[in-house]
Amino acid sequence: MSMIRFTDNYENLSTDQGFQFKFRCQRCGNGYMSAFKSYGAGKAAGFLQAASSLIGGRRTRGIARSAYEIQRAIGGPAHDKALKEAVEEIAPHFHQCTRCGEWVCDICWNESVNLCEMCAPDTTEEIAVMQQQERLSQLRERIGETDYSSDINVKDEAVLRCPHCDAKAAGGKFCNECGQPLSTSTECPKCSSENPVGAKFCSECGEVLG
Repeated sequence: MSMIRFTDNYENLSTDQGFQFKFRCQRCGNGYMSAFKSYGAGKAAGFLQAASSLIGGRRTRGIARSAYEIQRAIGGPAHDKALKEAVEEIAPHFHQCTRCGEWVCDICWNESVNLCEMCAPDTTEEIAVMQQQERLSQLRERIGETDYSSDINVKDEAVLRCPHCDAKAAGGKFCNECGQPLSTSTECPKCSSENPVGAKFCSECGEVLG
């Protein structure tokens, strides 16, 4: 049997039921799985023998022997044939870059220059990205230059509410709904410190309030 070309971008998914391989792109990580190839009837005997070894009296020796039987079934000519077929099945969707040596999928391959997009980015895609980035930059500038508050009358928009009943207040010192003072504090006439409404003496200087 001729040599099989291999890389490190595939994973062996073969089990005691058959052969299957997963190939991934070394740039984006996506990829393909080969079609599942079941074992021939003769392979089942090796696995039955491996299983029976585990049931025997010498468990340690049985485990080692069963592992050998499974490895022997997965490896060998049948495995090589299955891997070769899987490579031939998946190969049309992968390309090896002659500059960096990586294997990439169709999406990550720049067919116009026969290099991967890591080494030779697609100019059409790069121009589209730069154009979009420039649009966003210009949009940010236009938003920064636009006055969104010129038509808002801050004085009219501000609403005074009573701290006691939450009713809208037209102004003044007392609420039109509950009659309570709109201010939540009283200024001391002597030291100008703020005191809670209803306080009889200033907390700072002891001055009589109200």
